[in-house]
Amino acid sequence: MKNSIFAILLLVSLAVTAQEKHLKNIHQLTFGGDNAEAYFSFDSKNLSFQCNNPKWDLKCDQIFNLDIDKAAKDSTYRPTLISTGLGRTTCSYFMPGNKQILYASTHLGSKECPPNPEPRADHKYLWAIYPDFDIFVADLKGNIVKQLTDLPGYDAEATVSPDGKKIVFTSTRNGDLDLYTCDIDGSNVKQVTNQLGYDGGAFFSPDSKKLVFRASRPTTPEDIKEYKELLAQGLVMPTNMEICVCNADGSDFKQVTNLGKANWAPFFTPDGKKIIFSSNHQSGKGYDFHLFMVNLDGTGIEQITSVSYFNAFPMFSPDGKKLVWSSNRNNHGSHDTNLFIADWVK
Repeated sequence: MKNSIFAILLLVSLAVTAQEKHLKNIHQLTFGGDNAEAYFSFDSKNLSFQCNNPKWDLKCDQIFNLDIDKAAKDSTYRPTLISTGLGRTTCSYFMPGNKQILYASTHLGSKECPPNPEPRADHKYLWAIYPDFDIFVADLKGNIVKQLTDLPGYDAEATVSPDGKKIVFTSTRNGDLDLYTCDIDGSNVKQVTNQLGYDGGAFFSPDSKKLVFRASRPTTPEDIKEYKELLAQGLVMPTNMEICVCNADGSDFKQVTNLGKANWAPFFTPDGKKIIFSSNHQSGKGYDFHLFMVNLDGTGIEQITSVSYFNAFPMFSPDGKKLVWSSNRNNHGSHDTNLFIADWVK
């Protein structure tokens, strides 16, 4: 009987391994809490990420700097706090040179964590677009060295181009959620997108010439009315988004996916020819998210993960050898979301 059970478990393990054929030598980097949006330093040695771990006396997301080698070897390792510990933070990214990290924070508006959106009677999921979010740059000891945005409204979701020259971010400065770029010092701000809907979570292509991002495009009068009403309340409903690409100046806009439901957290593959992203388009539950890969023309979709019910925020290391992402796997039935890293197998 024991041999039969062992054989079944072995077969299941082999099946899962075969389904996740692009991922090898998977290592868990965090253990407990809600860990997400982990992005590599330019030298592929560290990760900046946001975490809300009650065991660390955190009341909402704060930004940390994680040494990958230390985290992979020691489950008790605690990364360095980079944000102020005040307000709520999101969307961190290493600056060129690996000595500074940019991130968005609400701490200038209030030292307290802003409240989560109130649950709706229809149970639809909402994201808060806090107007106090501004983008800051801090050194590796957590000292803020520069404030990049200071206009009223939401400024967040900033990432840096691989050539280290540009930053892309999402802002409501024109009354809608659009993409903007600026020089690495925050100057020369230019609007990239201008269609009604939420454009966010943008990343540059490996050659820094293109952008990939998530986008909602309300078209019916009912959807447009709902989108505008929610945005006026500082809210967005991220349940219907598709993956889009454009040139860094906004030209040559193309919708890559047409899958329905929530397609988000995209990132270019190291060769720039495909996009990896998170999606629940195959789920009957709404919250079963897995990583998929697709060609830039929307063809050749391939499922990358098959374990657990949440996999998102994938990013390739600058050297193209590793993939990091957030997952609910191995959380022993808790609600923990942890960071995982694996060798990428083409």
